Amino acid sequence: MSKKAIIVVDIQNDYFPAGKFPLKDVEQAADNAARVIAHARKQGDLVVHIRHDSLEPDAAFFVKDTHGVQIHDKVANLPDETLIIKHFMNPYRETGLKSFLDKNGVTDVVVVGNMSHMCIDAVTRASDDFGFVTTVVHDACATRDLSFEGVDVPAKMVHAAFMAALQFGYANVVTTDAYLIAA
Repeated sequence: MSKKAIIVVDIQNDYFPAGKFPLKDVEQAADNAARVIAHARKQGDLVVHIRHDSLEPDAAFFVKDTHGVQIHDKVANLPDETLIIKHFMNPYRETGLKSFLDKNGVTDVVVVGNMSHMCIDAVTRASDDFGFVTTVVHDACATRDLSFEGVDVPAKMVHAAFMAALQFGYANVVTTDAYLIAA
């Protein structure tokens, strides 16, 4: 049995162009995530889907029981794949993710999904802290433009800054093509 798990984080309808909180280049990132997932399925690796459900009924996005909260069709989970529902940025927090990975003998995790500066950052750092060998497939992740103290930061720069930080100390950060060649 494989010791690798692909963690598919928050690739949900609200992040796509018709959703309530669209991200830059999310379609391309989801296509790349779908390639990683397809490869994992062929290799017999675990595929774990993470879905963020807001606890607030008046939330801006990811409202429970709406189309927007659902996993996008490009990466839809198969019936035998685990779906973890989370309510916080870190998918390990108050979920069964860590125990599921441990129960299945996982030693390596591969992270794809959304948003680079939030949940991808959180799951990557936590995975490393828990001792997993961690890889982020950066072009299978998306984010959005941000602003801080009057400085507008384009999504491309947000993504690059977070990937650089993760690569510096938490994960191997690679492209989809590089991952698929090495896997």
